[in-house]
Amino acid sequence: MSNGQRGAEAASRTYNRWVVLANVSLGTFMSTLDGSIANVALPTMANELRVPIHWVQWVLTAYLLTICATLPIMGKISDLVGRSKVYNYGFILFAIGSAFCGMSHTLGLLIASRIVQAIGAACLMSNSQAIVADVFSQGDRGRALGIVGTVVSLGSLTGPGIGGILVDRFGWPTIFWINIPIGIIGFVAGWFLLPKDKAREQREPFDFTGSALFIAGMIGFLYTVSNGQDLGWSSPAVLTGLLGSVALLAGFYLWETRVKHPMLDFSLYRIRPFAIGNVTALLSFVAMFFTNVMMPFYMQDVLGFTPERTGYTMMMYPLTMAVIAPFSGWLSDKIGSNALTTAGLIVNAAGFALLNSLSAQESAWVVGAHLAVFGLGSGLFQSPNNSSIMGSVPRPKLGTAGGLNALVRNIGMVLGISFSVSVYTTRLHQLSSGGQGAASDPDVILGALHTVFWTALAVCMLALIVSVRRLRRKRLEQAS
Repeated sequence: MSNGQRGAEAASRTYNRWVVLANVSLGTFMSTLDGSIANVALPTMANELRVPIHWVQWVLTAYLLTICATLPIMGKISDLVGRSKVYNYGFILFAIGSAFCGMSHTLGLLIASRIVQAIGAACLMSNSQAIVADVFSQGDRGRALGIVGTVVSLGSLTGPGIGGILVDRFGWPTIFWINIPIGIIGFVAGWFLLPKDKAREQREPFDFTGSALFIAGMIGFLYTVSNGQDLGWSSPAVLTGLLGSVALLAGFYLWETRVKHPMLDFSLYRIRPFAIGNVTALLSFVAMFFTNVMMPFYMQDVLGFTPERTGYTMMMYPLTMAVIAPFSGWLSDKIGSNALTTAGLIVNAAGFALLNSLSAQESAWVVGAHLAVFGLGSGLFQSPNNSSIMGSVPRPKLGTAGGLNALVRNIGMVLGISFSVSVYTTRLHQLSSGGQGAASDPDVILGALHTVFWTALAVCMLALIVSVRRLRRKRLEQAS
């Protein structure tokens, strides 16, 4: 083969892998967007479907719980039958679920449709990083995963803004109808562009028992945590739910360590970069969702911002991350991930400390600058961290690793939302001494928010302590 032919072939491979990245980014954006796009539509849904607001909350809860319960399962299935195949059919399943959501005239049908949609999202989420890590195995992996991380952030944080516009102008079903053409385009493009799966000579049996234990335990745990504030953390229902779900997850772990072909390969956690990367990612997402949930309360209840102005100000976080994440991913390919991930957590910790300096009279630019600090920190952290995780596992386990990485992200979101609301509500009640008038006082609200931000700082510092172990390990390896 001539040098010109080799160059043309290399150029073709390079072009194709970036097209694959574009397709994966589309699916990632769509699946993460729908985790938050329905938030602003809940009051409208409750009115039109004639149901209480606490019932319609299941439109969100069912989606998140289903994703968390099925992510590792879809990752395992993709390792068995092919990552591209599972990912591509995820587009179709997501589009079908979206169509049923748009046609739903009862809450029950809407929730059932969201579950179908969430299973499709789990197919997409569990394989997006695995496909990218595989296609970019010869170089630019950190840069490519940085772009995927940016898309995750943009999808999660722009959902309320896009949803608000669609609901206000066209009605709540349009937040689901918009997914159908995207899903069809993604499926058709993926059918021709994604790398073809290689047939496996021996097909492992699927671990149905382990999957059932994991689904029951994970749904039980996250449902209990999500409702802990409403039911009371010391109530018999919450204590029973926590003990029961922990017992199921413990049973799942024991089963997986004994079965010949486990659904979740716990040996992956013996890989130090994989284990540290997942723990720091979990803690980082818990801390960051303290901010994502509480900052709108600060801007609207304390500063008096309109919802539109709040949305524009919140965009400073994902926009900053969109600039930083691809750069940090590219840089991690050059210098490694350890220093960048630790630096990102240090910046986030500084950001939480700065939030406690905010007063009851701030401009949108000042608040936006504070949020941009988190865009910088998260951009430095997430891309190299994802690259470190996915680059540490054997190629046949990329689907399982990608599913676990996405699972950690979603659990962190759920825990961050639940615990931040609990800390805020408890502290607000303490500062207001139970008085309803005092609870609406901006100074009281600000005091409760400061408690939330200090708590988030503590969680971020814990993630930093774990991340520093990477640097120590590197020094020991260099010394030896």
